[in-house]
This record gives sequence, structure tokens and C-alpha cells, in this order.
Amino acid sequence: MSFVMLTDTGGRNTFATPFNCKKYSTTLSLGIAQTITVPAEYSRYIAIFAFEPGAMVWVADNETAAVPGSSFAETTSFLNPVAKLVKGEDVLSLITNSDSAEVGVSFYDIP
Repeated sequence: MSFVMLTDTGGRNTFATPFNCKKYSTTLSLGIAQTITVPAEYSRYIAIFAFEPGAMVWVADNETAAVPGSSFAETTSFLNPVAKLVKGEDVLSLITNSDSAEVGVSFYDIP
């Protein structure tokens, strides 16, 4: 997999990713964590996330995702991450505190 660096019509740097065959989607329900296992074909991947506009989705790697409480506390979860480096066979946990949230995850292998 490679990212293609380009210049947009305004002269700014941008990039594009190829379509790949490791794409997954689901609909999360309020307060119910779901998991997805990273494919094992390669040892490392870039996981790129897509979330329904306005949804708040917490994502954890090899931990159970948790929504935050009413005060600051240490957490293993990230709110609506754009992309994360993950390892093959990692287990990602996702949870929402929205009524529901449509989520997509694409895995780009790093050979």
C-alpha cells in the first residue's frame, strides 16, 4: 500500500489512498461495544476510520472501549480517531454514546 502525494488545484499538498479489499462497516447502538479483529495477513496496518457526521465514537486497541464519565480520568479510548497504526490480529473495540453511529474502518497494509 502506498499513499499518493498530489497537489490540489490550489497548489496545496494532498494525498489519496487506493481502494482496498479490507473494508468493514457496522452500526453501533448506544452503549454497546463492538469489536473487530485486524486482519492477520500483514504484521502492520493503518486503520482509517469513517464516522457518521455528528456521532461520537470511542475506539480502543486491545482494550474495551469506554465512554467518558463526568470528570477527567485516564482512558484507553480515543474519540473519533482519523487513523491509527495497528498490528495484525489486534482487536479494536468501538462504542458510542450517541443513539446510534454508522462506522467504517479500512485497513491499509504496511508491508
